[in-house]
Amino acid sequence: MQESQRQRSLQGLEQFLTTPLASLLQKDNVKKAESATLALFHSVAATVPAYQAFLKVQNINPETIKSLADFSQLPQVTKENYLKVYSLAQLCKDGKIESCDIIAASSGSTGKPTFWPRFFSDELAITIRFEQIFHDSFFADSRRTLAVICFTLGTWVGGLFTTNCCRYLASKGYPITVIAPGNNKEEIFRVVQELGGAFEQVVLLGYPPFIKDVVDTGIARGVEWQKFSIKMVFAGEVFSEEWRSLVGERVGSTNFCYDSAALYGTADAGVLGNETPLSICIRRWLANHPEAAKSLFGESRLPTLVQYDPLSRFFEVENGQLLFSGDNGVPLIRYNILDTGGIIPYNEMLRFLGEYGFDPLTALGEERGIRELPFVYVFGRSNFTVSYFGANIYPENVTVGLEQPVIKEWVTGKFVLQVKEDADRNKSLSIVVELAPGITADEEMKVAIANSILSQLQRLNSEFANYVPQAYQMPQITLTPTGDPEYFPIGVKHRYTRK
Repeated sequence: MQESQRQRSLQGLEQFLTTPLASLLQKDNVKKAESATLALFHSVAATVPAYQAFLKVQNINPETIKSLADFSQLPQVTKENYLKVYSLAQLCKDGKIESCDIIAASSGSTGKPTFWPRFFSDELAITIRFEQIFHDSFFADSRRTLAVICFTLGTWVGGLFTTNCCRYLASKGYPITVIAPGNNKEEIFRVVQELGGAFEQVVLLGYPPFIKDVVDTGIARGVEWQKFSIKMVFAGEVFSEEWRSLVGERVGSTNFCYDSAALYGTADAGVLGNETPLSICIRRWLANHPEAAKSLFGESRLPTLVQYDPLSRFFEVENGQLLFSGDNGVPLIRYNILDTGGIIPYNEMLRFLGEYGFDPLTALGEERGIRELPFVYVFGRSNFTVSYFGANIYPENVTVGLEQPVIKEWVTGKFVLQVKEDADRNKSLSIVVELAPGITADEEMKVAIANSILSQLQRLNSEFANYVPQAYQMPQITLTPTGDPEYFPIGVKHRYTRK
């Protein structure tokens, strides 16, 4: 028997159950984060064999790390220089993999699984991100709520982790009941229609394209989503505000800032941050003001924008890439997951928006959901772009073109973006678009889609508008049926670009 495990469980559970959300998310968390991060570093340096060896190879004495300035000089940890070098047990505290009680897998971009162990108390810490959403966005502290887990179940991190976190909220006293049909659409329809009426709201939690597929297929099957006060939690992919509006309208949403929220999560360290009503309000305004968005983020595309608790996950930015430090089954110090993005302090965000005459606190119209926590924005991996006449073309720009009125009824939202050359080495911007089930392609449809994408590229991407010669700006559209085996194989995670 491991007595230490029992103590960790009891301590973690008692703290989680007895600490109100407001006490956990205070604005002075930013000030506390420096000492907490240094304490985490020294704990990891003292207890994790892999990190001890890593520091030794780098000729670093942990005792010399006494300030945040010292900490910021520590070498980055990556999959290549750390996770793939040491055994799974060495990456855990005291070199004991048995100090964790569950293991998840992630395939990443290579397709080869990476294993991520964690313990019960690690999940409790991440549950606070779910509590933020269910409390601040969905008012689930006072509404009978059915949480329907639509993430894939099994070894992959999303399904079981999310299921557990939602159950812990019920343990804390939230009137939440959980059911986990996974990514089985028929079972999701049955669950919602047979159980949803017994609750005041139903929350669908899943991967954005899959949730949209569930909603659209449900409408075709006669599911009356509006009857169930649908809320949605997303993770795993950047989406546009047009997409949020489109899916929200189809389930009967009336307040887009409060009816859905996205998680910024990884298999490596759980949930790092989450959308809030405030961050969504800001992002929706920025979506309609691309000049302000480019000034704020430095790129002609809209990133995921979330708030985070620096006591839970401490972020830094180095060379345009996000680093984070946090405790987990495998504790990570200055870990580079290869996400590009940045950090914006709370007051700095409000000041910037104020210069453009926008006050999100007034625009939101609600006090709930306003937490004085910093923002982190995430573009994701930079290799998911194509270069065309020196302009970086982002999938996010194309997505907005497919989400315009009329066109959104023809397509699934999936596409493949690539630059092609003809025999004379003339370039063209090729976009293969997947048609919705039952839709037949015609030339008028192709022209309408091309024009819609072009207008959004010109509006959102100043590089495209200025770098690409007029004669080469019109995209070449190819329309394929749903599930085309070459471009849109069923059951495979979709990639929006090809080199």
